[in-house]
Amino acid sequence: MPDAIITLTTDFGEDSPYVAAMKGVILGINSCARLLDLSHQIPPQDVCYAAFFLHSAIPYFPPEALHVVVVDPGVGTERALLYVEVNSHRLLAPDNGCWSMLARSTSPRVVRLADQHYWRPNVSATFHGRDILAPVAGHLSRGLDPSLLGPRVTDWKEIDLPEPVREQNGLRGEVLFVDHFGNLITNIPGETLTAKGHPVRVKVDEVDVSRWVRSYAEAEAGAVIALVSSAGLLEIAINQGNAARELGAGVGTSVHILFPSAQE
Repeated sequence: MPDAIITLTTDFGEDSPYVAAMKGVILGINSCARLLDLSHQIPPQDVCYAAFFLHSAIPYFPPEALHVVVVDPGVGTERALLYVEVNSHRLLAPDNGCWSMLARSTSPRVVRLADQHYWRPNVSATFHGRDILAPVAGHLSRGLDPSLLGPRVTDWKEIDLPEPVREQNGLRGEVLFVDHFGNLITNIPGETLTAKGHPVRVKVDEVDVSRWVRSYAEAEAGAVIALVSSAGLLEIAINQGNAARELGAGVGTSVHILFPSAQE
């Protein structure tokens, strides 16, 4: 696989030399590798954000791609580094749960990176992305059998995202993710946006969201709207505005939906 696709997802930012160093290591092992930046704007050390990002992006890639993830607040500790195969996708990532949303309904193959033969000779305690994950990615892209990387493991860390709670007259959930536009993605399944064919009432903290739509453009500019996101979850947005800023909301903000019978 000399021209294998290798993607990079980090919290390094666009103006640091760290991503360039990782690319240099990979290309030094496989100069034909196709390197693709998914994002280097993951909020620093925000493993939950990384998990939602990967869950929303990785399923749309061809299975031969290899995804390198460096969002690693535990770098230099005893936490493991892993090679993961899940739903035909391959990842290299720290064992901090950042990939675990991809494995909610399947049994992944997980290998702990242990054989230092595939690492750089000198490993920094603060940059395992460059010194372990990048060289391993380079070797894998040349056809290395993943079983040579280390032992298979059956236990790994998972991110326990909050589930919506059913109440007498509706559901109580919260914001999981705020995108670049300030749209609020919740943990409430999108199909609950309507109940018995009638709109539900949506509240973000104490703010009522009076309109629900199929697309942003169905509402006038500045309207606060509820809709089903591309991830199939209830989303709160302001058409051509920033809901997070204007509603004072963020990750963890409470969101309630009230079913029609409770509104009478």
